[in-house]
Amino acid sequence: MKVAISGASGKTGFRIVEEALKKGLKVKKIVRKNSNVKEDSKNSETLRVSLNDKDALDKALKNVDALIIATGARASLDLTGPAKVDALGVFRQLQSCKRVGIKRVILVSSLCTGKLFHPLNLFGLILIWKKIGENYLRNPSFEWTIIRPGGLKETEKIDSENIDYTKEDTQIKGSIPRRLVAKCCIDSLINKGSINKIIEVTSSSENKKISFKKAMQTI
Repeated sequence: MKVAISGASGKTGFRIVEEALKKGLKVKKIVRKNSNVKEDSKNSETLRVSLNDKDALDKALKNVDALIIATGARASLDLTGPAKVDALGVFRQLQSCKRVGIKRVILVSSLCTGKLFHPLNLFGLILIWKKIGENYLRNPSFEWTIIRPGGLKETEKIDSENIDYTKEDTQIKGSIPRRLVAKCCIDSLINKGSINKIIEVTSSSENKKISFKKAMQTI
């Protein structure tokens, strides 16, 4: 299987690349032109593309089986960032998927997406724009999965962390290491039970351990 990963140079994106390669997948890393990217192996290639360039984006997404969208607005004085990246950027990627024939798409979103009264919305109404991006994906043109992680942690110490998998609008707080979010993305890709589902994820040492496949039976 060959998978394209957009936002592959980001803190979550590069971990998704690593987890994909561990599973033996071939990877196309879709990054911005000025991004610094680690060259991982012969099974990956890097494509520097602007999401505003329709032809270049189409070319980058040709001949892949799935797209994982890990693009996300960064903290900035530009409060239009979330609209440009989390809504319009997602829309442009999905339009490209339609043109080149990609049906399987996984989107990394956020816990509390769609909630208006939330501190994160001080940053350009980011949770509202993320919800609009999710809605673009939730249509019959795609076999979609949306991952909504809690607060993202940089730690790589994940051995004692067990994931709490729940359905849409169930969790409102909690955190999770980015590494476990990356693993969720790849688990979603290789498990058909995740198709057409919103999966909210946080983690804790207090959670009962459960396999991704079994968790999908209750979501």
